[in-house]
Amino acid sequence: MTSINHLGRRAFIKNSTLAFAGISIIPRHVLGRGFIAPSDQLNVAVIGGGGKGYSDLINVWNKGASNIAAICDVDWQRAGKAFEQFPKAKKFKDYRKLLAEVKDIDALTISTPDHTHAVIAMAAMKMGKHVYVQKPLTHDIYEARELTKAANYYKVVTQMGNQGASGDGVKQMQKWFDEGKIGTVNKVDVWTNRPVWPQGISTPTEKPTMPEGLDWDTWIGPSKMVDYHPLYHPFKWRGWWNFGTGALGDMGCHLIDPPFRVLGLGYPTEVESSVGAVYTKDWIPEYLPESCPPSSRTQLKFPASAKNKTEVIMTWTDGGLRPFHPELIPADHFIGDEDGSNGVMLFGEKGIMTSGTYGRIPKIYFNDGTVLVSDNTKLNTLPENGHQMAWVAACKEGFGKKEHRALTSSFDFSGPLTEAVLMGNLAIRSYLIRRELKPNNFEYPGRKKLLWDGVAMKITNFDAANQFVKRDYREGWQL
Repeated sequence: MTSINHLGRRAFIKNSTLAFAGISIIPRHVLGRGFIAPSDQLNVAVIGGGGKGYSDLINVWNKGASNIAAICDVDWQRAGKAFEQFPKAKKFKDYRKLLAEVKDIDALTISTPDHTHAVIAMAAMKMGKHVYVQKPLTHDIYEARELTKAANYYKVVTQMGNQGASGDGVKQMQKWFDEGKIGTVNKVDVWTNRPVWPQGISTPTEKPTMPEGLDWDTWIGPSKMVDYHPLYHPFKWRGWWNFGTGALGDMGCHLIDPPFRVLGLGYPTEVESSVGAVYTKDWIPEYLPESCPPSSRTQLKFPASAKNKTEVIMTWTDGGLRPFHPELIPADHFIGDEDGSNGVMLFGEKGIMTSGTYGRIPKIYFNDGTVLVSDNTKLNTLPENGHQMAWVAACKEGFGKKEHRALTSSFDFSGPLTEAVLMGNLAIRSYLIRRELKPNNFEYPGRKKLLWDGVAMKITNFDAANQFVKRDYREGWQL
């Protein structure tokens, strides 16, 4: 189904009376306040019905604002709550079968592990379906670039699931910066307490019994086939490069979003990383190329932008480490979240702007010692489902309409943001490359600053790093 046919069907349903069938589409106001007419609903297919997928489902459904037409999950046990709550929704384990059989779908939510985001989203967009994709948008940089181009080519409405982008905290940070309150920014610090799942561990070798009803082949999707293990599914897949994108992929799209948006950043030009080592014996670190590291520190350099007239050095830290208090911030003040677990600091000419996760709790510490804290309590919270419902409204209006242009994380923004986030992972994985010179003597050629050509999508001074720009796809699962 093309996007033209899709929009034509919506318009026909919304504006026509099916007299030949004896059925009338009754306007919402005739049915009474609070009733949503079927003609005003969005038909949504949910890919991933357990965990985060369930909350995305509920937020998109929003008490009938959308019709949940189909639910797809490779693990029906984990999706059981969704199936029970929406018994009329058609059930699937393979999204390809859903797309082939359920024709009357307007849009999809995609809340699967990172490694399957791109293949599902691309298949849906090629059929003219609008897509809401959980963060990070993709597993690698190439996929982010391709999805960004595809959204415009197929003229579909898109949104990435970094819900803080629609919060009042980020909007306040933008307003303060645009008013010139902190001046030009040349340094940004971002940090997280992630990972809160196992990382920096050895690849499992045992073969436990697979949960009943789990479609493991479809769960693996485009990635390299490995045997089932509970260290992969559920949730712990985040710590394995084959499936996840580590701490940076998990929280980067939330925490890097505010400075990326506020400063109008684009492709970075340089990236450098270092990672925490794991020792199980004296002097010899464990070589764990398949597992994301237990902690990492990454520095990205961005050129000046139209909004910020100087280069920006952004430093990311994970594994529970965070930057120390700058002199401007009093010793007894928390920075970032109230427990210090996640946060952002933008260092400007006139002061430091800080925020917590999702841009919450924004403050400015000025050079003269004063502090600006808004009295708007909404800045400390997130709308219950504002991010998802903005996407639903845009889907109903169609690509290019004002509702679509107002989305905070459509792929034209979230694609480049995801690329910047995944550039950090490229540097982390390059840092882990090693060559054995002789027994117990290794060289690590990737431990250098990497130079990035964003337009060409290529590291120019260490070719081995380019293997992480685009992964190899399992046969039959190409993008």
